[in-house]
Amino acid sequence: MATWSNFNLQNSASPLMEQMIFFHDHTLMILMMITILVMYLMMNLFFNKFINRFLLEGQMIELIWTIIPAITLIFIALPSLRLLYLIDELNNPLITLKSIGHQWYWSYEYTDFNNIEFDSYMINDSNSLNNFRLLDVDNRVILPMNNQIRILVTATDVIHSWTIPALGVKVDANPGRLNQTNFFLNRPGIFFGQCSEICGANHSFMPIVIESISMTNFIHWINNY
Repeated sequence: MATWSNFNLQNSASPLMEQMIFFHDHTLMILMMITILVMYLMMNLFFNKFINRFLLEGQMIELIWTIIPAITLIFIALPSLRLLYLIDELNNPLITLKSIGHQWYWSYEYTDFNNIEFDSYMINDSNSLNNFRLLDVDNRVILPMNNQIRILVTATDVIHSWTIPALGVKVDANPGRLNQTNFFLNRPGIFFGQCSEICGANHSFMPIVIESISMTNFIHWINNY
């Protein structure tokens, strides 16, 4: 969960988010190298006494500053393409969860099980002395860890966005359209998210909470729902 003192990405709770953090660090290192090199060259150009009034062309330097950025882009593009394949569609997920955005709450359906559906509202501040302010909900999404999970996302009124930063998941919820993605919870815990598409007056008050538990506890929860 993010706090005011965090200036970095949240700790990953899925292999996808872990790879996204690696890609972020990899790209940031390349950007820092480019920034330092450009600043060094600019300082050398500003503070020197070299003059060449007859310079008309420099084919070699043109070739160099065309090839080097192209190679740099390859080093950024290849890990990016790898990430795109990691979030590819699943053929046989263990569980399918359907999330429906409303103004201003989420409703969920476990499509693999009969009659398991509920609405998830943010807990009122006056009742949240032992909870996280503006983040906790009355009905959490319960999911088993170490399993592939597919989520279907849609909306009934306006565009919302179902987002869990710790899982690296962000899916737009469009009315009349069913979007799909998948994720893999690799550790137990409680993971928070919020609607990430401005959807009206209470846009900031429709949080998302996922509780990751073991498969044994999940089956027990299903049987006692």
